[in-house]
Amino acid sequence: MAEMQALVERLERVVSRLETVAGSGHGEAGDSAASGDVAAFVESYDCLLSGPVAEYYSHSQQIGGDVLKHADMVKLALTSQRALLLKASRCQKPSESELAALLKPASTQIQQIQEFREQNRSSKQFNHLSAVSESIPALGWVAMSPKPGPFVKEMNDAAMFYTNRVLKEFKDTDKKHVDWVKAYLSIWSGLQAYIKEHHTTGLAWSKTGPKASPAPPSACGAPPPPGPPPPPAPIQSSSGASEDRSSLFAEINKGANITKGLKHVADDQKTHKNPTLKAQGTPVRSGPKPFSTSKPAVATNKPAAKKEPPVLELDGKKWRVEHQENAQGLVISDTELKQVVYAFKCTGSTLQIKGKINSITLDNCKKVGLVFDDVVGIVEVINCKDVKIQVLGKVPTISINKTDGCHVYLSPTSLSCEVVSAKSSEMNVLVPGEGGDFTELPVPEQFKTVWNGSKLVTTATEIAG
Repeated sequence: MAEMQALVERLERVVSRLETVAGSGHGEAGDSAASGDVAAFVESYDCLLSGPVAEYYSHSQQIGGDVLKHADMVKLALTSQRALLLKASRCQKPSESELAALLKPASTQIQQIQEFREQNRSSKQFNHLSAVSESIPALGWVAMSPKPGPFVKEMNDAAMFYTNRVLKEFKDTDKKHVDWVKAYLSIWSGLQAYIKEHHTTGLAWSKTGPKASPAPPSACGAPPPPGPPPPPAPIQSSSGASEDRSSLFAEINKGANITKGLKHVADDQKTHKNPTLKAQGTPVRSGPKPFSTSKPAVATNKPAAKKEPPVLELDGKKWRVEHQENAQGLVISDTELKQVVYAFKCTGSTLQIKGKINSITLDNCKKVGLVFDDVVGIVEVINCKDVKIQVLGKVPTISINKTDGCHVYLSPTSLSCEVVSAKSSEMNVLVPGEGGDFTELPVPEQFKTVWNGSKLVTTATEIAG
């Protein structure tokens, strides 16, 4: 953490020095570089850094732990984007390939922030990490055109799925987490307002400066001199060329006499006329076949994927069920009302939960069966395939997100349950009937939206076919 903080401070000092050099040096172009001042949209971005970003980082320091480590990475990414905006204020827009090279460091930082979440799935602050990880791609607005603002809003909405969990968990117990959520979301709302004011249709590049390059902003000067010309091709004397052509035409003009120089082969030396030579065989050509190409060797020693050990344990108030494969008959019986169950990357397994608990989450599971008694909060199914859920008691809400194949068996006491779905397919709710038989009802996947004169009205439609 100390190394990350030192790196952020070092980057800020480098940006400050680059601004000073760019303001006093010669050969700089652009509307703002002529007078040595920082462009207006760079100053507005500085306000964003000193306002919402600084407030978010301050609350992250109060929470500490993985949240603070994540905040160090986020602050570094936002500060690095400031350097790109400074370059855009003094240089013209580069080509697509050069722009990709300019944006590669930002892409790497976004990937590192998301990988941090994946590496800390067992963290008690996982919802905080997920909120940041799902929304940090908003920094890619600099490559979006012509509507970068709506793109940032979409990423902000993705964060709210997890920030709502943080609010639900801490709104009555720890106010600093609530303040953290407000500060973090204000970064993206502030960035939307900033884009709307200065970069409505895309990142605004200078119209008079030189073309931008992956070098630092102070390097935007005269282009490097062209390389030396290629060496001249060897020139053949005209007399030698004419002699070669004369010899060639002389040979052609011999007519039938051109074959007099060939060696005569007697019949006894011809294989098809001499059975003895045919029986002896002729030497086989051992050289490479014409037009043959060597096939590249195929690597067969690929490293096997690391297999994680199965986990079924109580960690604080969270039951962790992870990496279970073909485990039939998993049972959690010693439960309490404040406990939650989190199942991650389980395959071909069955889990039964007895008693009344707070919530259940299935994440990245495949062909998993879940049976439980009572849940007072919510049952969530995220990024799963072919899962089956059976309710024996009561549950108020079942949420299904990014899932292909989900069957929900309700009990007579849970018929008032709400099923909320998004980006999912092949969902069915089975309602109990007389004699213990279930009636299968599909959850709509196709919708129709119309304008009724005052608002949009969306209704479910049946797929024609």
